[in-house]
Amino acid sequence: MATAANTTTTGTPDGETPGSVRVEITRLRNEATRQKALAHRRAEFWAKADVALGFPAALLAGTAGATGLATADARIPAALLALASAGFAAGASFLRSATRCRANKRARQAWAAVEGRATVKLAQGTPTPDDLGELLDLRQSALGAYNGEDPQPGQPSVTAG
Repeated sequence: MATAANTTTTGTPDGETPGSVRVEITRLRNEATRQKALAHRRAEFWAKADVALGFPAALLAGTAGATGLATADARIPAALLALASAGFAAGASFLRSATRCRANKRARQAWAAVEGRATVKLAQGTPTPDDLGELLDLRQSALGAYNGEDPQPGQPSVTAG
């Protein structure tokens, strides 16, 4: 009669098995994939919102100026155009669509870094708890990328490579 092979896995000192680390890294990679796609869609939305509010504001401001200078009778329509332009500009300023677009682009890059690093860790063989810790640190950076600021010229980027 054949005997069953020893299929027990050895755990790490903190009680984690290599299989559970692999499962957690796979979960992080899947989360990063979803978050990257979501950040991409949000960046596209805010870029469109920025154009949708900024272009009419600029167009109406120019038209109001030209109309106001054309004749004295056109002052009231020019004032209405200037008021509409100010409304669009105030809406664009209030929504901060350009800032939100940049934040989502930063987040998209950070989530792509998490996804890529997790894929590499999974492809290298048996991931360790240290690998998981590194990925969790990258995840925290990706979560903070929404609130972060753009790097100043001449300063290194915070995105892990």
